[in-house]
Amino acid sequence: MPIDMSTSRPRTPDTTNSAGRRRHDDAPETAALFARLAVLEDGPEREAIRDELVTAWLPMAHRIAGRFRERGESLEDLRQVAALGLVKAVDRFDPERGAFESYAVPTITGEVKRHFRDRMWALRVPRRVQELRNKVRVARRELTQTPGSAEPTLTELAAHTGLTEDEVATGLEALESFSALSLDAELSAGEDGYSLADTLGSSDSSYDVVVDRESAKAGLRRLPERERAILYMRFFEDMTQSRIADRLGISQMHVSRLISRSCARVRAEVLGERAKA
Repeated sequence: MPIDMSTSRPRTPDTTNSAGRRRHDDAPETAALFARLAVLEDGPEREAIRDELVTAWLPMAHRIAGRFRERGESLEDLRQVAALGLVKAVDRFDPERGAFESYAVPTITGEVKRHFRDRMWALRVPRRVQELRNKVRVARRELTQTPGSAEPTLTELAAHTGLTEDEVATGLEALESFSALSLDAELSAGEDGYSLADTLGSSDSSYDVVVDRESAKAGLRRLPERERAILYMRFFEDMTQSRIADRLGISQMHVSRLISRSCARVRAEVLGERAKA
């Protein structure tokens, strides 16, 4: 169901319910609509009432989304996530189990928190580590509320949270995993500054040569002695085919055929072994 995020209802003064509990000004009276929704079968009338309920409670969803602003996600996206949580709350709410607001607030809040947990981490970390991160983040904020307070130590954070120092250290590391540094980011402010990408290594083609050489050893050992000698002279002593032919007393054409045949045999054996693996 498309949701018009610009929809808003006139704000009314704060009220208090019969139990003396304060009601927010974005908590409309919709008990009758929910009672009607609960007895309707799927169809146009039910969809219309459902849409009316979502529209009526959308300002509350926006308010909840606003609690999570300035955490790396746009407010508009947070409102969309909160609206999705609101739709789920409307669909699952049982009017006989109490007030809708009491059910909807944790449902919407949970949806927004799941959005941050599942979508907003630049590096994927286990949920347990994310929870450690949240505890450490809250503890740091509480311990530095007093102006001029020093940054809490690992020991102070552990004492405040009830975690071990190792767990606090894990949480602190996770604080740096919520966002990632661009590979194009400069690591020096000078004119000769280099980017993070410049510090990364690259693949060394020499490793492939080592692998190929080791793979070919067994096949080379199985060649006749003369063919092994020809390959050694050609590829290790860098002799031309003509010089090899003169040394062995055979034609250059014959040397060429022996080299081609030997290389093809070794190559076929290596590829066959790799296929079996």
